[in-house]
Amino acid sequence: MATQPQIHGDADERFGRVADVFRDNFTTRGEVGAAVTVYVRGRRVVDLYGGTADPRTGRPWTPQTPVVVFSCTKGILAICAYLLVQQGRLDLDAPVTRYWPEFGQHGKADIPVRWLLTHQSGLPALDRPLSLDEVLGWDPVIKAIEAQAPLWRPGTAHSYHPMTYGWLIGEVIHRITGQLPGAFFRDALATPLGLRTWLGLPAGERDSVAWNLAPAPDPEPFVDPVADRGITMGGAFAFPADDAGLVSFNDPAIQAAGIPGAGAVSTADGLARLYAACVSPVAGPPLLDPASVDDATVVRSRGQQRHGPPDTGQRWGSGFLLHSPPARPLLGERSFGHDGAGGNLAFGDDAHQVGFGYVVNQMQGMGDERANLLTAALRSCLDD
Repeated sequence: MATQPQIHGDADERFGRVADVFRDNFTTRGEVGAAVTVYVRGRRVVDLYGGTADPRTGRPWTPQTPVVVFSCTKGILAICAYLLVQQGRLDLDAPVTRYWPEFGQHGKADIPVRWLLTHQSGLPALDRPLSLDEVLGWDPVIKAIEAQAPLWRPGTAHSYHPMTYGWLIGEVIHRITGQLPGAFFRDALATPLGLRTWLGLPAGERDSVAWNLAPAPDPEPFVDPVADRGITMGGAFAFPADDAGLVSFNDPAIQAAGIPGAGAVSTADGLARLYAACVSPVAGPPLLDPASVDDATVVRSRGQQRHGPPDTGQRWGSGFLLHSPPARPLLGERSFGHDGAGGNLAFGDDAHQVGFGYVVNQMQGMGDERANLLTAALRSCLDD
């Protein structure tokens, strides 16, 4: 008989189904430690957490426990980009070279900023092998991108840019603001909103972070040299885990560097509150105006990737994963956000004025339904 999990926190009575699924994730779906938070119209209506943050020590998960959220980081950078658009400092349809002149080498002069966000730039991987020190150092990656020729004619196909996405849009943010994206996010969003979310973890928070556990090996792994080169940054790190089963992003140096496409560290509340603030009053008027949400939720890329596994329905807007059944159904056509390797998910939806965040430390692979079931439960509660 399965041990009943210790689930803590609160959920409004209307959202009891979310709590039921969250509990079931522990009893039947292999959850070790996790949290889920939901805001509706700027008010927190679900705030649940439970399990073990660090199985090595038995440290329990608390409301303050953050974890690496992998590609949920991409949605954070997209929000930063849209803030710059609203400030009149960034035009997504202008060439990248307007902001980053050196980018235009080797056939990249006409690539618009938007294609960096829609996985259409032809730069999902770099030909140059990189060391971990180079990847952590920012500038070596930027120089490698500048020297890289696109792997296909930009704009004619798409492939998910698992890591380069972060440096591509991150360097545009850097050129415009003078700040690396982690610092810009901290000053523009995290500090004003009171988020426990970082892209570049402070040393004082290191011991609070949950320890990620690797997923079971995929019995039929997808193999593509370009995709492998992209996700490991040419071999700089194993992803998600090395031969000993150690998740590479548990490394304090990686967490401190804030790998810009995959290295954010956050609580569930941090992600949910961020997206809630985009679509509803949280600490002032909504951060994103209706025109930004309209633009963000236009499907820009879909269908079979040039270098990727079989298409399961993912639809990409400008920097965001959109409502994508059957692989990743959200609330509907006004949902925008991003998931992250192993099971994390965060999104906003202005039709429902919802911000959602779910974070885990037991990574899972193909067939993981934990986040989808939570989203379905939330959808059913909102429809009642």
